[in-house]
Amino acid sequence: MMDDYRSAFDPDFDLGRLSRPALAVLAREYQLAAHLQDRVGIPQVLARYGATAMREIAIAEWMGASPVYTQRMQQALHFAGTDVATIFKGMQFDVGAPHGFLDFRFRINDDGGGEFWLPYCGALMDVEPMGEQFVVGMCHHIEDPTFDATAVASNPRARVRPIHRPPRVPADREPHCHWQVRIDPAAAPLEEIPLTQRVRASRLAHLEIPAAGERELDGLNNYSGAFDPDLHLEDFTRPALTRIAQEFCLQGHLLVRAFMTAISARWGEDVAREIAAQQFIGAAGLAAERIGAAMQVGADLDGIAKLFQLHPAFHPRSYFGLHVVRGEDKVACWINQGEVLEENDPYSWYALMRSQRTPHPALDAIVRTVNPHARCRPLGVDGARVAWLVEIDPSSEPAPEPPAVGLAKLSKGASFRFTPRR
Repeated sequence: MMDDYRSAFDPDFDLGRLSRPALAVLAREYQLAAHLQDRVGIPQVLARYGATAMREIAIAEWMGASPVYTQRMQQALHFAGTDVATIFKGMQFDVGAPHGFLDFRFRINDDGGGEFWLPYCGALMDVEPMGEQFVVGMCHHIEDPTFDATAVASNPRARVRPIHRPPRVPADREPHCHWQVRIDPAAAPLEEIPLTQRVRASRLAHLEIPAAGERELDGLNNYSGAFDPDLHLEDFTRPALTRIAQEFCLQGHLLVRAFMTAISARWGEDVAREIAAQQFIGAAGLAAERIGAAMQVGADLDGIAKLFQLHPAFHPRSYFGLHVVRGEDKVACWINQGEVLEENDPYSWYALMRSQRTPHPALDAIVRTVNPHARCRPLGVDGARVAWLVEIDPSSEPAPEPPAVGLAKLSKGASFRFTPRR
């Protein structure tokens, strides 16, 4: 097993080749990468249409995707149920709550209800400097319906209500917020919004991910046992971590689908593509920078090839049939198989790549993190829907950081360093 990807490039590499510690590191990066997509996409909505529209799109995005991916994770790790413990397990595997960056702590109470609180919330740290209006927008207007939507994936009569939440009084109040979760048998069951049903109808929502190996004795192969409020990813076996990592990537793609669909319904497909293109560039570039450093991929063509194999934009591999081939002085990449080819709609980053005759700028945002002299070129491959070639020209001008990547880096998540809880 590999603890990172410093070894020679392997054209047959898959995530299951990584060691258990390396998979835990990579999975956390995937979770954070999906979370930070909004740091690029949502400001684009704000700039065009204002704060009210921004909040409405953010609510629709998360309500449209989170019930779908929460239920997928329940099935993947065998913890489906209707109680508060099941709801909390789902939150532990939600890209909306990257481990440590949103430091969720949990408690199950004697009456069957529960509480969670955040000693540190990176999302709050991002919006507090923007003023009270943005804090209320996130911690009140957005979180009220989206927390309920996450709970409803387990029980339609579950309700999430604040004990206290920002704006913080006093300004340094800790924990940053505190919530209670109860299941009220007398409450009217909440229903999914129509967007959730549209997201659920996609091939992505029903994607089958092949098992990554046999069950192992050292660690958790699933989460069917008791709820562990101090759970961390290293508790799981290598096959389980391989699945978790891929599900985190899938969650990110479901959020893109919900985001683009919600925008298209209000302002049309052209606007959805324009906004999502900037989201793709910023999120892909930032994820490449963080993952390249975490996995120590190197600053040459081998490093570029490895980074495309690792990048969350191209996982799960059963969805994206990405091929990466290392030539003597170039890297060739193409997609000619996978469930994504059958979606037949414009609501994905893949559709953005497919619609261009030249490589999408997000691909250049990825390669420049390895070498600023690297460039993506068009490539023809028989049977491929999307193909590109990467070359390094030392005589070329270094590629500047795209503005969308700079926007993503305004988040404290860009430089966040994970610290094991135990």
